[in-house]
Amino acid sequence: MSGLRVLHLVGSEKDEFYCDLSRLYAQDCLDSTANPALYEFHIAYISPDRKWRFPTDLSRDAIAIAIPMSLAEAVQVLTTLKIDVMLPQMFCVPGMTYYRALFDLLNIPYVGNTPDVMALAANKAKTKAVVGFSGVSVPQGELLHRGDFPQIATPTVVKPVDGDNSLGVVLVKDFSDYESALKTAFTHSSEVLVEEFIELGREVRCGVIVKDGELVCLPLEEYLMDKDEQPIRSYDDKLKRDDKGDLGAVAKGNSKSWIVEPNDPITARVWDAAKKCHIALNCQHYSLFDFRIDPNGQPWFLEAGLYCSFAQMSVISTMAKASGISLDRLFQIMLNNAL
Repeated sequence: MSGLRVLHLVGSEKDEFYCDLSRLYAQDCLDSTANPALYEFHIAYISPDRKWRFPTDLSRDAIAIAIPMSLAEAVQVLTTLKIDVMLPQMFCVPGMTYYRALFDLLNIPYVGNTPDVMALAANKAKTKAVVGFSGVSVPQGELLHRGDFPQIATPTVVKPVDGDNSLGVVLVKDFSDYESALKTAFTHSSEVLVEEFIELGREVRCGVIVKDGELVCLPLEEYLMDKDEQPIRSYDDKLKRDDKGDLGAVAKGNSKSWIVEPNDPITARVWDAAKKCHIALNCQHYSLFDFRIDPNGQPWFLEAGLYCSFAQMSVISTMAKASGISLDRLFQIMLNNAL
C-alpha cells in the first residue's frame, strides 16, 4: 500500500456549521493517521458557495489562500492527482449523497456507505421502517408536516426527521408542550418525527465493521444517562464552541461514556440487532447504530449514524481500540475494503 493517494473530502455546501464540524473531525484524522511511508494525503474542501479548493492543510489561512474552483475545474485537478481512494469527511446531506455519487461517476472508490444508503439513513422515519421490517424493535411513531398535530400519547420524543447531533430534539412530557416542541423541531426540518418515549434503562451505540468479508461487532459504548436529570441525549452532550468560536467535541471519558464489557448481558442482544440493521440497510465497510435499552433489557433501535472520520475521537475508532484494533490498523482495513 506504499504511496497510496488518499483524498480527504472536507467541508459542506450547506453552511459554516457543517464546514466546521467536517474540519474538526478531518483534522483529527489527518493528525492521527498520517504515515508518509504508506499514504500521500490530499485535501479537497467544499464551501457553502459550492466552490472547490485544494488547500495544503485545514487551517483557515490555508483554505483562504487556496484557489476557488468550479466543479469542472476540480474534476480536472482530481484527474491530475490520480487519487486512489477517497475518504468522505462531509456531514451534511449533500456531502453524504451527491458528492459520494460524484466519485462513483469518476470511478474513484471511497470508504463507507453508498449515496442511496446514506440518503436512507439520513431520514430517521424511513430508516426506522426498514429496520423494523427486519425484525428489530423500534418505537411507535408518526411523521408530521407543518400543520399536523401528534396523536401519540405523551411522553414522546420530537425530532427533525433528517437532523443530526440531536439538534432540535425535545422530550415532551405533557400534551400542552407539543406546540413549543414542534416549533423547535420544524426550525431544523420540513418534517418531524414523533416517537413514543422508551423508558430509560440504558443507552448504547454499537459499531459494526467488515473485516475479511465478515461482519464484526465492536464493544458497545454506553452513555451516562439519568431518568430524571437527563432522560435523553442533547446537542450539548456532543458538541460545543470555545471562546474563539471554534467547534469542538465534548470531552469523553468515564464520566460521560464508557466501553461496555463484552460479557454484559445486553451485548449479545444489541450485537444481534445491529447485524440485522447493517444487513437491512445494505451497509458496506462499517455501520453505527444507537439503541435504547428499556428496564427489561430489550434493545430498541433509535437511529443509524453511517459515517466515521477515522479520527481518534470517532466512536468507531474508540470501539475498535477497545477490541484490540488500533486506529492505524482500522484505517488500513477500511482502505482495503474500499479498494
